[in-house]
Amino acid sequence: MDVLSWWSFRPLSFVVFPAGPSDAEELARVHVASWRETYRGLLPDAFLARMSEPGFARRFRRGLTEPGDSLTLAAADRYGLVGYLQGGASRRGIAGEAEIATLYVLRQAQGQGLGGRLMSDAARVLAAQGSRSLMISVLRDNIRARGFYEHLGGEPEAPRQERAPGGGLLYEVAYRWPDISRLL
Repeated sequence: MDVLSWWSFRPLSFVVFPAGPSDAEELARVHVASWRETYRGLLPDAFLARMSEPGFARRFRRGLTEPGDSLTLAAADRYGLVGYLQGGASRRGIAGEAEIATLYVLRQAQGQGLGGRLMSDAARVLAAQGSRSLMISVLRDNIRARGFYEHLGGEPEAPRQERAPGGGLLYEVAYRWPDISRLL
């Protein structure tokens, strides 16, 4: 098989890099599209329909202009951004615990190891900043995501009730890695 034929049968490869303010529009596009793909049937359709790429782009640009200790990694294939992760110190305020606030990968790029790569790259950065453990929260009814975190060795905590975006209540499950190095 010649090199060109071999290349055309290889799965897409991805580049993961720290996002900056110039990535805001693409991050917003991935955010809105992935929410609509992931949460249809779990969140109100009207809420998902009202999501605004320009509004999220402004939030991303503002957050990436002065990121502080937070981390935003973007993932792209040869056609553009297909996923991202944001993390930093845990909202629970536990010393040494980091939290992944958001991890979204477009459906077209799922199942190729990208989510795991984003998690391990983030764990590496957060560990270098002094974090010893890691957590992430996921909707209790998002079975696919829960399976992914369990596959990565996350330990689920009991579901807790939270306010749903767009109104109402939902349940979230926190997954925890007591030793962040298990993700490296």
